[in-house]
Amino acid sequence: MPRYRDLTHTARPSDAPRVVDPKNPIRTTDPGALQVLKMAQDSKIETVFDRSVAQNPQCAFGYKGICCRICIAGPCRVKTEEGVGSRGLCGASAYTIVSRNVVRLIAGGTASHSEHARHVLHTAHALVEGHAQDYEIKSPAKLQKLAQDLGIDTLNREDKEILKDVVEVGYADFGRYQDRPLAFLDAFITEGRRKKFQHTNIMPTAIDRSVTELIAQTAMGVDSDPVNIIFGGLKAALADLGGEYIGTTLSDVLFGIPVPIVSEANLGVINPKMVNIAVHGHNPVLSEMVVAAARAMKEDAIKVGAEGVNIVGICCTGNELLMREGVYLATSSASQEMAILTGALDAMVVDIQCIYPAVQTLAECYHTKVVTTEAIMKIPNAQHIAFNTSSAMNDAKKLISIAIEAYKKRDPKKVNIPNERHKLVAGFSLEAIKDILSKINPDRPISVLTDAILSGQLKGVVLMAGCNNLRRAQDEGHITVLKELVKNDVFVIATGCSAGAIAKFGLMSPEAVDTYAGEGLKSFLKTLEAANPQLSTGLPLVFHVGSCVDNSRGMDLAMAMANELGVDVPKVPFAASAPEAMHEKAVAIGSWAVTMGLPTHVGAMPPVEGSDLVYGVTTQIAHDVFGGNFILEVDPVIGAQKLLNALEYRTWKLNIHKKAAEKNNTPLAQGW
Repeated sequence: MPRYRDLTHTARPSDAPRVVDPKNPIRTTDPGALQVLKMAQDSKIETVFDRSVAQNPQCAFGYKGICCRICIAGPCRVKTEEGVGSRGLCGASAYTIVSRNVVRLIAGGTASHSEHARHVLHTAHALVEGHAQDYEIKSPAKLQKLAQDLGIDTLNREDKEILKDVVEVGYADFGRYQDRPLAFLDAFITEGRRKKFQHTNIMPTAIDRSVTELIAQTAMGVDSDPVNIIFGGLKAALADLGGEYIGTTLSDVLFGIPVPIVSEANLGVINPKMVNIAVHGHNPVLSEMVVAAARAMKEDAIKVGAEGVNIVGICCTGNELLMREGVYLATSSASQEMAILTGALDAMVVDIQCIYPAVQTLAECYHTKVVTTEAIMKIPNAQHIAFNTSSAMNDAKKLISIAIEAYKKRDPKKVNIPNERHKLVAGFSLEAIKDILSKINPDRPISVLTDAILSGQLKGVVLMAGCNNLRRAQDEGHITVLKELVKNDVFVIATGCSAGAIAKFGLMSPEAVDTYAGEGLKSFLKTLEAANPQLSTGLPLVFHVGSCVDNSRGMDLAMAMANELGVDVPKVPFAASAPEAMHEKAVAIGSWAVTMGLPTHVGAMPPVEGSDLVYGVTTQIAHDVFGGNFILEVDPVIGAQKLLNALEYRTWKLNIHKKAAEKNNTPLAQGW
């Protein structure tokens, strides 16, 4: 069971309200979004913030996870602790209903991430087969490393030949029927985690199999054992991590490994003098082509009176383009409608995930064209252009042309762009981080980070991730947790909408270091900066490591630290936080993070409180089995304090055992 120095901190959340000020329609703290929201309210335009208020109070049965809709004899609700009302129609207890509901969220998250990975895999396959002439292998070095990790021979072979074998392994990871481990997962984890997953029988063999098996396991009349159901969920969560590795590593191969790059964030990056296109969703296969097409079609935009084409990002498609191309990040999930409300967005090109159907309804009040591009993602009344890798550049140019035509219909009276925009530095792939650290220790770069933790200069590392959840004002959770961590000398890396929030507030810049970092973190970053004069960008307060799928980069860093320290992941002073978790993907990510051995803070209560047994498994027993545990805490200050407690405890134990090993000249103990 996890331990905290502060004895008032337990596995139970604080008494803070689960939904903060539920009837207040000002549900954002983003200064750019607030400026646009004022105009929307004055014009009586409906936004997600209004719908959030209208939905409250939400169903208490669903909130706690004790409403079962798995068959159509229901819905069944557990209404009492004892008696007839304590079970569903089939006799399912609260612990069965809650565990089924939560692992089905994991299945949805795994399917979502893996569909992203599958599309990247298909693109790589098309490239190998000669059907994707607009794509190329931009990082042969990453391909070589990936192939070697997967056990693929690279000696005296052409890049495309190697990539073909990598793709075959990737396809097998989706549909393998033999009982062999998921290759893209097995190749990257520590030996300690590998043994743990084999011992607990949760090592996945194939992504699709893990999802379908879990849906079958939780169907009406199948598994009712909550522990067995949860273990099935953890297997699917590990398959999610495997899918993330496929998506991240192959994106690096095709589009390049991110390196530090300067850009800007918030709605002020929308330019009134240019054709503005927002790329929104999670898939870089399309968006990379849109950026290339925009550059090629600048003259077409000039002909209609614009100065050029301005591509801006929303959500994780934005994060992907920011990391590799330096594309401006306009906004994140909960404020996606605000981009249209500026009146200067000519097109919103969407792919998959986190896209509100409401964007089309809102676009109909403006000149903005919403264009869907994926067969599995369409919105009524939006224009659809099927994007194909075989005609990628032509398809992308069609999208640019649609935006240019829309620009000619823009109403200047409706243009209302906030002046909020902030400099940021992004592009911190694991390779980039190692390169920065290597300027101090070229032989063991990760030791620069671990030594700083063991010496007390840093408290540890936290991966901040996750979505926006309007149970509290947008971005408030992310920014509050971040400020608490960095002032206490925690090295923070960030992905997804958490990274977007940090960037929008100007906290992902070198200037933010002096204002917000504690003395230990500040000195650490300044030392790295001095050792890397080649970086004209400077080093930011927080390292942006990518999109949601790139949480695998965070796990890579945790495992590199484990290998450097000579321990397994559960002993590393590394934790995770999703202050505003919302999507099924966040449930899958959090579940594999715990299974990999990380203390994992979630700032929006998942539907597990309807069963004390399930709640106890996730917050306490998980720690005994896997070394990680959920910290379910809705108050962001208390959540940050619990993360600090967890890091402090790990560093304390690690130092004790290292000193004992040095004193007695013995190997570092592993059984603690």
